[in-house]
Amino acid sequence: MSAIKLLHAADLHLDSPFEALPAGKAAIRRREQRELLDALTRLAAAERVDLVLLSGDLLDSGTPYFETGEELAQALRSIPAAVFIAPGNHDYYSPKSPYARLQMPENVHIFTDSAIRCFVLPGLNVRVYGAAFTENRSGPLLRGFRTERRPGGINLLCLHGDFGAKDSPYDPISEAELQNSGIDYAALGHIHKASGLRKAGETWYSWPGCPEGRGFDETGEKYVNLVELENGECRLRQVSIAGRRYEQLQVDVTGADPLLAIHSSLPDDTVCDVYRITLTGETETAPDLRKLYANLSELFFELQLRDETRLRHSVWDSAGEDTLRGLFLGRLKARYDAAKTEEERRKLEQAARWGLAALDNAEEVAQHEDQ
Repeated sequence: MSAIKLLHAADLHLDSPFEALPAGKAAIRRREQRELLDALTRLAAAERVDLVLLSGDLLDSGTPYFETGEELAQALRSIPAAVFIAPGNHDYYSPKSPYARLQMPENVHIFTDSAIRCFVLPGLNVRVYGAAFTENRSGPLLRGFRTERRPGGINLLCLHGDFGAKDSPYDPISEAELQNSGIDYAALGHIHKASGLRKAGETWYSWPGCPEGRGFDETGEKYVNLVELENGECRLRQVSIAGRRYEQLQVDVTGADPLLAIHSSLPDDTVCDVYRITLTGETETAPDLRKLYANLSELFFELQLRDETRLRHSVWDSAGEDTLRGLFLGRLKARYDAAKTEEERRKLEQAARWGLAALDNAEEVAQHEDQ
């Protein structure tokens, strides 16, 4: 087998709505997503890859903004290698899809139907197989497919599909199908968490996940894959091109000042990232989320705060005492002990906090909510 080097990416989801962000920051994030295209171009040039495989869902829908389509075509034109696109369930191919309307450059090859097709690259002794979603759902595209391995040649597959989910409506792909395919490397997409390099029989395969997180279900580092194939062996290197990350952090504030506890738990540089910080532990008064947000928000691109602290158990010790505080807590504790659901107990804890704040002539705290 000859040696080749390829760049494998998927699931950019350009023009995602970013509904959890304020409108202005959502617009910033959509603009920044388009910068991933330039990052891909620079990486392909710097690594001198022989070809690029893009395994679907480059676009979040079939109606991207005009400038997104133009920047996609321009970026792909700038890649000094052949580019292959296998449309997925979000950017499926149809006569009205962006892929049909855009003036794609000559180095770009798009799979346009649900049957496995083949592009031949004689100069590389490579055959690239692939298929497209032609609507937002798809049956198994790889089922029954097999090609013959050729001496010195390389067979590649570019496909969007749901690996290991046999009843999925999004092109279910099985390990057995990959093992029997005759493919040397399968570049898959659809699953947003990177797989790392895997092998089924003689077929190497992976999916890179999304290159940049879009929500708190896509936290941490995200990647594209650089893949080298030679003499039946495969090497994969994950490369991060993301400008921002989503992160979730739990901070126990039991017996601590919440602001200091958060500061001591944060890594050094968070200013580019989107964070959800959840406060846990036992407190007598609820953390003031508005005040915390005002003190912390400049440390992040966007910050969400959640309060999951519980009323300190010892607070109930004064229930039943012959004081206004004891009478108040005694009535609440009776209802707390009789509560049938966790949600009801949580509301009663909140009521106790508000009541104690009023009795102590303290400022009333805001109800638990995201900013």
